[in-house]
This record gives sequence, structure tokens and C-alpha cells, in this order.
Amino acid sequence: MAASEGLPAVSMSRVASELGAATMSLYRHLSAKDELLAHMVDAAFADAPAAFGPGDTWRAGLSHWAASYLAVLRRHPWLVRVPISGPPLMPHQVLWFERGVACLRDTRLVEAEKPSVLLLVNGFVRNQATLEADLMLAARTSGIAPDQVGVGYSDQLARLTDAARFPAIHALLAARVFVGEGAIEDDFQFGLDRILDGIDVLIRARAADPRPQG
Repeated sequence: MAASEGLPAVSMSRVASELGAATMSLYRHLSAKDELLAHMVDAAFADAPAAFGPGDTWRAGLSHWAASYLAVLRRHPWLVRVPISGPPLMPHQVLWFERGVACLRDTRLVEAEKPSVLLLVNGFVRNQATLEADLMLAARTSGIAPDQVGVGYSDQLARLTDAARFPAIHALLAARVFVGEGAIEDDFQFGLDRILDGIDVLIRARAADPRPQG
């Protein structure tokens, strides 16, 4: 239901109807809709990324974790509509948490910094997925093919602006920045690489510090 009709379509009564059961019978298994959503989210994350191996680098590990996370959000766009109610506690999400933090095992980051690093990467991935989901929704609403959204935006910008007043924007238009093939993937990889570059600076600083890391 969430995939075909959107998250608002999911309710305890609707789920019961689809199952051919009474609504109140669901409450013997779930206390409220929030609990239903929690199980839905955890089920979507059933396939965790591979465990960090002895020959892997922290950067390769986090890159794989981020790409795997984005793949899940792309398969289930409704996930970004579920409010975040707290840190991971459900079984599959805890395993994802473990796999992400484990990528930083061989660094000299202090333990408190490791979840902060993962939260930074997590936030970037979720923002990317939310943007893509919003663009897909806008494309469906306007009847524009998803791969033509950038073309439409570029055409509108060209009509609404002039090169004398908006020279920086027209430089982008001349370079066809918004209509290039794979632009969304390029944007994601560019942003992820810059975040990992910043984390790399911190990891190198910790490695150069002779004091014990707590």
C-alpha cells in the first residue's frame, strides 16, 4: 500500500481490511500505527550491507554503506516520509548501525565520534533520497517524465533569467549542468566524496595525535 498509494494510505483499518481481519484483531499484535510503521521500516532494511572486512578501508566501507542505504530508500521511497522517532532499536536497523560504525574500527577516532560520523553520512543519504522522491512526485503530478525534469527546469530558468543579471546561472545553463546524463548520480557521488574528504581530515588528525584516544 505504501509503495503503490503512498504512506497516508496505510492505516490499521486498511491493513486489517487487506488481510480480511477485524481492525481490533491487529491490536493483539501491534499497539498502534506507530508500531506498525516501525516494523515496516525495519522490514525494508532486511538486507544489511556486507560486514567490514579485514582488508577494507574505512572510506570504501562507508561508501558501500552509503550506497546500500540509498538503494534501500530508492526501492522504498515512502521510507523518507516516516518521521524519525529516535536512534535505531529495531533488529535490522541495529545491524545497519553496527555495520556502519564497524567501518571506523581501525581509525583512531574517539568512540563518541564514530556515531557522529555515521549520522553525518546518514543525513546526507536521506536528504538525497528525499530530494529524489520529491522530484519523482513532482514529475508524476505534472506529467513530466522523471528524466525530463532537469530539462524542464533548465528551459524555465533560461526563460526567466537574463545573462546580464544572472551570469553565474547562465554559465550553468550553457554547460547543460541540469540536463546531463546521470546528473543525480554525479551529484550524490560528489557530495559523498566531499563529506568523506572532511572525515578523512579528522581521521588523519587523530592518527597524528600521540595521545591515547578515548
